[in-house]
Amino acid sequence: MTLSDSSRQFILHWGEMGTRWGVNRTVAQVHALLYLSPEPLTAEEIAETLSVARSNVSTSLKELQNWNLVQTDSRMGDRRDFFQTSADVWTLFLTVVEQRVEREIFPTLTMLRRCALDAKSERPAQPAIAARIGAMQVFLEDLLGWYSQIKKLPPDSLRSLLRIGSGITRILPKPRHRRLD
Repeated sequence: MTLSDSSRQFILHWGEMGTRWGVNRTVAQVHALLYLSPEPLTAEEIAETLSVARSNVSTSLKELQNWNLVQTDSRMGDRRDFFQTSADVWTLFLTVVEQRVEREIFPTLTMLRRCALDAKSERPAQPAIAARIGAMQVFLEDLLGWYSQIKKLPPDSLRSLLRIGSGITRILPKPRHRRLD
Protein backbone atom coordinates (compact mmCIF):
# COMPACT_ATOMS: atom_id res chain seq x y z
CA MET A 1 0.00 0.00 0.00
CA THR A 2 1.39 3.38 -0.96
CA LEU A 3 0.78 6.12 1.56
CA SER A 4 -0.15 9.66 0.62
CA ASP A 5 1.52 12.52 2.48
CA SER A 6 -1.60 13.09 4.59
CA SER A 7 -1.81 9.36 5.42
CA ARG A 8 1.84 9.28 6.41
CA GLN A 9 1.42 12.37 8.61
CA PHE A 10 -1.70 10.91 10.24
CA ILE A 11 0.01 7.59 10.99
CA LEU A 12 3.17 9.22 12.35
CA HIS A 13 1.18 11.59 14.54
CA TRP A 14 -1.11 8.79 15.77
CA GLY A 15 2.00 6.84 16.76
CA GLU A 16 3.33 9.85 18.65
CA MET A 17 0.00 10.39 20.39
CA GLY A 18 -0.11 6.68 21.24
CA THR A 19 3.09 7.02 23.25
CA ARG A 20 1.51 9.90 25.20
CA TRP A 21 -1.54 7.72 25.93
CA GLY A 22 0.64 4.83 27.12
CA VAL A 23 0.44 2.82 23.90
CA ASN A 24 3.45 1.51 22.02
CA ARG A 25 4.22 3.69 18.98
CA THR A 26 4.07 0.80 16.48
CA VAL A 27 0.79 -0.47 17.93
CA ALA A 28 -0.73 2.98 17.42
CA GLN A 29 0.72 3.26 13.89
CA VAL A 30 -0.65 -0.16 12.91
CA HIS A 31 -4.05 0.88 14.19
CA ALA A 32 -3.87 4.19 12.30
CA LEU A 33 -2.95 2.38 9.07
CA LEU A 34 -5.84 -0.06 9.46
CA TYR A 35 -8.20 2.81 10.23
CA LEU A 36 -7.21 4.61 7.02
CA SER A 37 -7.16 1.49 4.84
CA PRO A 38 -10.34 0.94 2.82
CA GLU A 39 -9.55 -2.81 2.65
CA PRO A 40 -8.36 -5.32 5.24
CA LEU A 41 -4.57 -5.78 5.19
CA THR A 42 -2.29 -8.75 5.82
CA ALA A 43 0.48 -8.54 8.38
CA GLU A 44 3.00 -8.55 5.51
CA GLU A 45 1.29 -5.56 3.88
CA ILE A 46 1.29 -3.71 7.19
CA ALA A 47 4.98 -4.46 7.79
CA GLU A 48 5.93 -3.35 4.29
CA THR A 49 3.83 -0.18 4.37
CA LEU A 50 5.11 0.93 7.78
CA SER A 51 8.67 -0.35 7.21
CA VAL A 52 8.67 -2.29 10.46
CA ALA A 53 9.65 -5.87 11.25
CA ARG A 54 7.01 -8.53 10.68
CA SER A 55 7.46 -9.72 14.29
CA ASN A 56 6.74 -6.20 15.54
CA VAL A 57 3.57 -6.13 13.44
CA SER A 58 2.46 -9.49 14.86
CA THR A 59 2.98 -8.27 18.41
CA SER A 60 1.13 -5.04 17.63
CA LEU A 61 -1.79 -6.90 16.06
CA LYS A 62 -2.09 -9.17 19.09
CA GLU A 63 -2.17 -6.12 21.36
CA LEU A 64 -4.85 -4.48 19.21
CA GLN A 65 -6.87 -7.70 19.24
CA ASN A 66 -6.58 -7.80 23.05
CA TRP A 67 -8.14 -4.33 23.06
CA ASN A 68 -10.91 -5.51 20.66
CA LEU A 69 -9.77 -2.87 18.18
CA VAL A 70 -8.80 -5.22 15.35
CA GLN A 71 -10.77 -8.00 13.75
CA THR A 72 -9.39 -10.83 11.63
CA ASP A 73 -10.90 -12.08 8.39
CA SER A 74 -9.93 -14.98 6.21
CA ARG A 75 -10.44 -15.55 2.52
CA MET A 76 -11.13 -18.70 0.54
CA GLY A 77 -7.94 -20.18 -0.84
CA ASP A 78 -5.68 -17.83 1.16
CA ARG A 79 -4.01 -19.00 4.35
CA ARG A 80 -3.14 -15.47 5.46
CA ASP A 81 -5.17 -13.48 7.95
CA PHE A 82 -6.56 -10.11 6.91
CA PHE A 83 -6.85 -7.41 9.57
CA GLN A 84 -9.23 -4.50 9.82
CA THR A 85 -10.57 -2.04 12.35
CA SER A 86 -13.80 -0.11 12.53
CA ALA A 87 -14.04 3.01 10.41
CA ASP A 88 -16.58 4.45 12.87
CA VAL A 89 -14.89 6.87 15.25
CA TRP A 90 -17.57 6.42 17.93
CA THR A 91 -17.19 2.64 17.87
CA LEU A 92 -13.43 2.99 18.29
CA PHE A 93 -13.81 5.54 21.07
CA LEU A 94 -16.35 3.45 23.00
CA THR A 95 -14.21 0.32 22.58
CA VAL A 96 -11.18 2.09 24.05
CA VAL A 97 -13.23 3.53 26.91
CA GLU A 98 -14.76 0.12 27.66
CA GLN A 99 -11.30 -1.46 27.75
CA ARG A 100 -9.98 1.32 29.98
CA VAL A 101 -12.93 0.87 32.35
CA GLU A 102 -12.28 -2.87 32.60
CA ARG A 103 -8.49 -2.56 32.93
CA GLU A 104 -8.23 0.58 35.05
CA ILE A 105 -11.48 1.72 36.67
CA PHE A 106 -12.73 -1.66 37.95
CA PRO A 107 -9.41 -2.63 39.60
CA THR A 108 -9.03 0.87 41.05
CA LEU A 109 -12.54 0.77 42.50
CA THR A 110 -11.81 -2.63 44.06
CA MET A 111 -8.66 -1.23 45.64
CA LEU A 112 -10.43 1.96 46.81
CA ARG A 113 -13.25 -0.01 48.44
CA ARG A 114 -10.72 -2.12 50.30
CA CYS A 115 -8.68 0.95 51.31
CA ALA A 116 -11.82 2.80 52.42
CA LEU A 117 -12.75 -0.07 54.75
CA ASP A 118 -9.19 -0.33 56.04
CA ALA A 119 -8.92 3.43 56.58
CA LYS A 120 -12.11 3.48 58.65
CA SER A 121 -10.85 0.74 60.96
CA GLU A 122 -7.26 1.94 61.37
CA ARG A 123 -6.07 3.01 64.78
CA PRO A 124 -5.19 5.70 65.39
CA ALA A 125 -7.97 7.02 63.18
CA GLN A 126 -6.98 9.22 60.28
CA PRO A 127 -10.24 10.83 59.18
CA ALA A 128 -8.64 13.10 56.55
CA ILE A 129 -7.11 10.13 54.75
CA ALA A 130 -10.32 8.09 55.01
CA ALA A 131 -12.28 11.07 53.62
CA ARG A 132 -9.95 11.49 50.66
CA ILE A 133 -10.01 7.80 49.80
CA GLY A 134 -13.80 7.87 50.14
CA ALA A 135 -14.04 10.94 47.91
CA MET A 136 -11.98 9.24 45.21
CA GLN A 137 -14.17 6.13 45.48
CA VAL A 138 -17.38 8.17 45.16
CA PHE A 139 -15.94 10.09 42.21
CA LEU A 140 -15.04 6.91 40.30
CA GLU A 141 -18.37 5.28 41.15
CA ASP A 142 -20.21 8.39 39.88
CA LEU A 143 -18.07 8.43 36.74
CA LEU A 144 -18.74 4.73 36.18
CA GLY A 145 -22.48 5.26 36.68
CA TRP A 146 -22.45 8.11 34.16
CA TYR A 147 -20.47 6.02 31.69
CA SER A 148 -22.87 3.07 32.14
CA GLN A 149 -25.73 5.32 31.05
CA ILE A 150 -23.85 7.04 28.21
CA LYS A 151 -22.64 3.79 26.63
CA LYS A 152 -26.25 2.70 26.12
CA LEU A 153 -26.96 5.65 23.85
CA PRO A 154 -26.90 5.15 20.09
CA PRO A 155 -24.06 6.93 18.24
CA ASP A 156 -26.39 9.64 16.87
CA SER A 157 -27.50 10.54 20.39
CA LEU A 158 -23.87 10.65 21.53
CA ARG A 159 -23.03 12.99 18.66
CA SER A 160 -25.95 15.23 19.60
CA LEU A 161 -24.92 15.23 23.24
CA LEU A 162 -21.38 16.19 22.30
CA ARG A 163 -22.58 18.95 19.97
CA ILE A 164 -24.55 20.50 22.81
CA GLY A 165 -21.11 21.11 24.24
CA SER A 166 -20.54 24.14 26.33
CA GLY A 167 -24.04 25.43 25.64
CA ILE A 168 -25.27 23.30 28.54
CA THR A 169 -23.17 25.39 30.93
CA ARG A 170 -25.57 28.31 30.46
CA ILE A 171 -28.31 26.45 32.34
CA LEU A 172 -26.11 24.93 35.04
CA PRO A 173 -25.34 26.75 38.29
CA LYS A 174 -22.25 28.92 38.13
CA PRO A 175 -19.22 27.27 39.74
CA ARG A 176 -18.06 28.53 43.07
CA HIS A 177 -14.34 28.67 43.60
CA ARG A 178 -13.39 26.31 46.37
CA ARG A 179 -10.29 26.26 48.41
CA LEU A 180 -8.36 23.00 48.08
CA ASP A 181 -7.98 21.26 51.43
